[in-house]
Amino acid sequence: MKVVGINGSTRKDGNTAIIIKKVFDELKKDSINTELIQFAGKPLHGCTGCGACFKTRNNKCIMQDDMFNEYMQKLIEADGIILGSPVYFSDVTAEMKAFIDRAGMVANANGGLLKYKAGAAVMAVRRGGATHAFDTMNHFLHYMQMFLVGGSYWNMVYGREIGEVENDKEGLENMRVIGENMAWLLQHIAK
Repeated sequence: MKVVGINGSTRKDGNTAIIIKKVFDELKKDSINTELIQFAGKPLHGCTGCGACFKTRNNKCIMQDDMFNEYMQKLIEADGIILGSPVYFSDVTAEMKAFIDRAGMVANANGGLLKYKAGAAVMAVRRGGATHAFDTMNHFLHYMQMFLVGGSYWNMVYGREIGEVENDKEGLENMRVIGENMAWLLQHIAK
């Protein structure tokens, strides 16, 4: 089994990467392979609504000048997906929004490519606005007909500067619980 984590932050190895890795730590205890995809330094274009993916039906977006198609292939091959984003102005980053728009179009154009996978959304947040970002990512996961993995509280960890999330013990415990719950769900889906 494999879980792919999508770090929607423009900061490589920042707080969002840290909290995704906390979820990964728990998954690895159950011998679940993990892979972290980081958008930092690799800009993504938004969906143009051209509809070409509904004509080609080849599991790809027609735009070839960014990393999207490589990322999409990794999602298709994964059993579980974690979407992670810092919170910018009460929502996900522009890169995460571009990604979920294109992934949703390609998945739907090809018969529901993400259906029946386990999915979780996590946020690194300085203070407020996280529930809206949480909704944005959960709406995508739900729309893709994925099984949503919950934690022991809202899936957010507080911290602004890189590494500050390590001080939010309650938030980190929630990341551990998300990993534990995702491992359990993946094992039961595989039966």
